[in-house]
Amino acid sequence: MVKVKVRNIKNKEVSELELPEAIFDYPLKEHLIYEAVKNFNANQRQGTACTKTRSEVAGSGKKMWKQKGTGRARTGGVRSPLWRKGGISFGPKPRDYSYAMPKKARRNAIKSVLSDKIRNDRLFILDELKLDSGKTKDTIKVLSRFSFDKLLIIDKRDNNDLMLSTRNIPHIKAIDVGEMNIYDSLKYNYIMLSVDVVKKLMEVLK
Repeated sequence: MVKVKVRNIKNKEVSELELPEAIFDYPLKEHLIYEAVKNFNANQRQGTACTKTRSEVAGSGKKMWKQKGTGRARTGGVRSPLWRKGGISFGPKPRDYSYAMPKKARRNAIKSVLSDKIRNDRLFILDELKLDSGKTKDTIKVLSRFSFDKLLIIDKRDNNDLMLSTRNIPHIKAIDVGEMNIYDSLKYNYIMLSVDVVKKLMEVLK
């Protein structure tokens, strides 16, 4: 078991929590993390880029001049890709870039990131993430007690004060536990979550 310190909202140690090694002491697998990030980014792509081929652009299909005898290069029409405003050869068309990655591999990538955060003291576990108000300035004052530069807070969606008060803070992002992903886990240097969220992650990642 891995022992981690549990703090309160005032950044004071209140207890210890034992976490399973299979989840929170998972080896760092950089290539697996790379594959998970690549899969996440691919699934986020809209794939709406579109160009027109020579059959779709506006223009006459009439032959511009006779094939031989003019001294000019032969041509078929103004819609040729060789001409200005002509069709595009092999241009992008709307497509789906997403692909499936094994569920076990995705979970192992998350385990690898979380374990690395713990080993480098970049994971804050709080007894509860409860704020007195939903004001941004009050939230900044509370979170300033913790040493961090970029912070990802993982909690429950119904914690409205937390979700609303962190939206205008550039270096802080709060998400629901169900929205946790490999990209945000890497993008933010520190992760903060409550004991309840840790227990829920243990159920999902086991």
